[in-house]
Amino acid sequence: MHGTIESAAKLDELRARATSLPLEQFDPGDPELFRTDTFWPYFDRLRREDPVHYCKDSMFGPYWSVTRYNDIMEIETNHSVFSSASALGGITIRDIDPDLRRESFISMDPPRHAAQRKTVAPMFTPTHLDNLALSIRERSAECLDNLPRGEVFDWVDKVSIELTTQMLAVLFDFPWEDRRKLTRWSDIATTIPGPDGLVATEDERQAELTECAGYFARLWKERIEQPPKSDLLSMMAHGAATRDMDAKNFLGNLILLIVGGNDTTRNTMSGSIYALSQHPEQYRKLRANPGLLDSFVPEVIRWQTPLAHMRRTALTDFEFRGKQIKQGDKVVMWYVSGNRDEEAIEKPYDFIIDRARPRTHLSFGFGIHRCVGLRLAELQLKIIWEEILKRFDHIDVVGEPKRVYSSFVKGLETLPVKITA
Repeated sequence: MHGTIESAAKLDELRARATSLPLEQFDPGDPELFRTDTFWPYFDRLRREDPVHYCKDSMFGPYWSVTRYNDIMEIETNHSVFSSASALGGITIRDIDPDLRRESFISMDPPRHAAQRKTVAPMFTPTHLDNLALSIRERSAECLDNLPRGEVFDWVDKVSIELTTQMLAVLFDFPWEDRRKLTRWSDIATTIPGPDGLVATEDERQAELTECAGYFARLWKERIEQPPKSDLLSMMAHGAATRDMDAKNFLGNLILLIVGGNDTTRNTMSGSIYALSQHPEQYRKLRANPGLLDSFVPEVIRWQTPLAHMRRTALTDFEFRGKQIKQGDKVVMWYVSGNRDEEAIEKPYDFIIDRARPRTHLSFGFGIHRCVGLRLAELQLKIIWEEILKRFDHIDVVGEPKRVYSSFVKGLETLPVKITA
């Protein structure tokens, strides 16, 4: 069934399971639910009946699910109880062998977190973004002008991957001809090894990440020997808090920046096309009034939720909403559920491009770990859509997307589209 369009009957059967299954058997982190896009009723039921839910047994071991918007914000900001530290397991539901864990600033607690994050923050200041906007527009225009007309092609590969990979290459000042390596490493960093996966085993996954580390180590050596420049690698090579990172911390931060710069934008870019194909009245509204892009962009980011969750580990026993969370327990904050919480967002299942408060969403996290590159992600999405609206009346989605087998990255692997000649 992998990679095929699910039959309507099969999907109905999968969804019906969420209403009949006893809550104690719920495992909302099962990647298959995300591949088949059938996880929604599980989270609807958890928000209603058991918003802080314990799953005793899963492919990722036992974990707590926090599914309501305001509860997620509370966990997100309570650093004295809930830790992001990679030594305790880091930020995803999946545990990595302790010997293979790599620290990055998103998987650090205060105060160490702030110093490393501050090193790369200048990349995302308004002045720097203004400079980047010119090249983003140029590359977007060139990419769109070269798309085939009147034939089916994969939007994910031709547009979403290509533009985000070009952007990453610019941010790192990475060799242009090798830029697709960045896409590969991002996918490898988050993939679940297996017979249908990008790699069959964890050893293969680690081998490719080691290749990534080696490639960047050569670039790092070049940057250290050059005067400081305005790319992410140079910023880290010359930054007081990052220039003496050990090898694991170095690779951890690289993967964080690659995945952060790749998955969020790429999946939202693909998600925006799919969302408008499902809501043609919103597409008409946008075409009639391109000024709505300012609210359309955050609404797409909420609607897609490109990373489905973040995880914390309890540092101490703690009672939360009447549940006893024990020290060492894994606590998963389901952004994808918080973004559909009726108590926080009006009509959360509706895609509404002129929402009054479109930035009420959790897709970028909240508090000190809020995505450092969120303004760049919004800028890229806004510019690509300004350029799309200048060129095309319609981009027709001509088949179901193939979705990523992951309960962390919520993305589309392929999306067949056709632009009428």
